[in-house]
Amino acid sequence: MRRSSWTPSIVPNDHDQTIYLVIDDFGREGLSFHETNLDRTDLESVITDENPNRIVAFNTAERWASDVSEDIAREIRRRADIAYEDVPSTIEDFVTRHAGRDRQLALRLA
Repeated sequence: MRRSSWTPSIVPNDHDQTIYLVIDDFGREGLSFHETNLDRTDLESVITDENPNRIVAFNTAERWASDVSEDIAREIRRRADIAYEDVPSTIEDFVTRHAGRDRQLALRLA
């Protein structure tokens, strides 16, 4: 009799869902994916994460995975700009590393 091995799936039940995983920087302890509840893997939760180093997204239904660190950093900066706020200090290094420094746009005078 053949015994089947069963391993719980890490893929969400809603098959067409993009999951974001954060690689955190734990200083001297190194980099690591932190464990998270499945309901904290959406874009809004990831944007509020503290001390991220890199962010990876995947969607098994669409069969893709990607480093989205630059996209997330730009979105964080965009939201801060809209709210007329500074980027929170806890994620300032992440934003600078992946989206560059703020640029002042030149205003053309006629």
